[in-house]
This record gives sequence, structure tokens and C-alpha cells, in this order.
Amino acid sequence: MPHPHSLTAPNGAPMSRFAFGTMQFGGRADAKESAAMFDACVAAGISHFDTAYVYTDGASETLLGQFAAPLREQLVIATKAAYQGGSGRDNILSGFDISRQRLGMDFVDILYLHRFDPTTPLEETFDTLAELKLRGQIRYIGVSNFAAWQVMKAIAVAAERDLTIDILQPMYNLVKRQAEVELLPMAMDMGLKAAPYSPLGAGLLTGKYGSATEGGGGGDGRLSEDRRYRARYSQDWMWQSAAALAALAAEVGLDPATLAVAWVAAHPARPSPILSARNAAQLAPSLAASSVTLSNDLYEKLSALSPTPAPATDRLEEIANRA
Repeated sequence: MPHPHSLTAPNGAPMSRFAFGTMQFGGRADAKESAAMFDACVAAGISHFDTAYVYTDGASETLLGQFAAPLREQLVIATKAAYQGGSGRDNILSGFDISRQRLGMDFVDILYLHRFDPTTPLEETFDTLAELKLRGQIRYIGVSNFAAWQVMKAIAVAAERDLTIDILQPMYNLVKRQAEVELLPMAMDMGLKAAPYSPLGAGLLTGKYGSATEGGGGGDGRLSEDRRYRARYSQDWMWQSAAALAALAAEVGLDPATLAVAWVAAHPARPSPILSARNAAQLAPSLAASSVTLSNDLYEKLSALSPTPAPATDRLEEIANRA
């Protein structure tokens, strides 16, 4: 099995085990709250910060760039391109130029393709990424929201250009476990780093919401305010799993968010969960997960709170029965 790609900061320091996602910077988190979260992450040893061209109309990149500037050489800065407009050369180059201007950086450490574009030949996309790497404007290449077959196709096209896919960013949490079927095993087999987003299920796994039938209880956040997230986590069993997680967390004396993040990090692929929040107080339980090591027994108890996804072959009899 290949060794995982070793991603480092510009000064050569290893990338932190956990990451922080700045999707809320300049949106639900104002500049002051964003700065406080950035500082809390740095104090907790996080060096990996993730943003995207489309986040908060550019405010996310702009604020992250301001906060990161004094520490630039010790940080891994990731952004994403081509969520809109396709993965053609002109769209990647023009969007990435704007991203760098917002960030105030000559280069970023990781540039992700934000999603797979079936309309643009991967050859054109990776010729463009090769150009950016040759210019010294990107250090690593990542893919986000790709299926495993799309990642493998991209790996093959990249290899023809002496490029590697270094990191992938799938959705993964206790009630969104599809990544276990092919993406995380593929990452382990191919030596790719995985940095999953939404370890808290848009806040569902924090315990702050009521039941689905109560309309989300009194929780204020994306599940209450954003129909897309509401639809993503609309299944009754997901809310039941969240309630069971809260009960187990109370039993073991930890915050539900701490357990949810620690569970993601404990997968054998050793993923780096991307934490996020609206303020430093909300972030604290997720940060606490970095010092929590789950026992095998607790990991299994947590895993049993939600359905194990069927294997890629759909042979349900191959899934070990869980008590």
C-alpha cells in the first residue's frame, strides 16, 4: 500500500492533523468572530485552513488572507476553483487569479477542483493545473466532491503530466457515510490524504436541534436557515441517530460535537476533519476532539448509531452484523 502523500507547510512543517474550514468567514461569522476562530485554531495547533472562490462572495478568502499573512510560511492554505463555470482552462485561471488577489498570496498550498466537470476533458483541466504548478502558484492538487472512479480517472490523467492528486475532500460524518464504501478505501490504497468536510452534519450532530418533526427544535443554524442543508439531512433516522449520539455523549461525559469529530478522525484512513463554526465558543467542542482518542469499543458504539452503507457490490451479507 502506498505511503500517504506527506503535505507540508512552506517552511517544511507537517500539515496539522485537523483542518479548519472558513466557509462562514464574512457570512454567518463577522470579521471579529472569524479572527477569534482563526486565533483559536492556531493556538490549538491547526495549520491547515480551507476556503473556496465561491465562499461568502469572496469575503472568506479575503479575511483568511488577512489573518494568515503574518504566519504564512507555517500554514497550509487551500482554496477551490471551478465550482461554477466548469473546469476549462480560462475559468480556472481567471478564478484562481481572483482567489490569489483576495488572499493576498502569490501561491496557495492546495488548489482543489471544487467538483467534477463532465463537460470538460480532464486533459485540459490538468494541463492548466500543470501550468499553475510550473509557475509556482500551487504546491498540491486536490479534488472535492468527486466519486472514486472520477478520482482514479483524474489520477491517470495527472500522471501523464507528472502530476499527483495529493488530497481529496469528501463529505463524511456519522449520518453521511457513503465515503466509507469507495472513497476512503481508495485513499488508503492510493496513498491520498482525505480531509472530509461536514463532520457535524451541518450542526445536526451537535445536539442543539430538536427532532425533525419539531422542525429542528430551537437550534439556530444552517439546518434551520438553509433549505439545501435541511434537505440533505431530512431523513428521520438521521435525527434519531443525532439524538442517540447526544445520549451516548452524556453517558461518557463528552460534548456530542467532540464525539462526532473524533469519530470521523478515527477512521482507518486517518482523515483530517475540516472543522467549522460561527464563533469561537461554538468551535471549542470540535477543537477538543483533537485531544480525544476513541477506544475501539466507543468507536464501534458510535458507528452502530447509524446504518453502515452497503458495499460497492451491494452484497449486504458482507456487512458484519453489529450489535
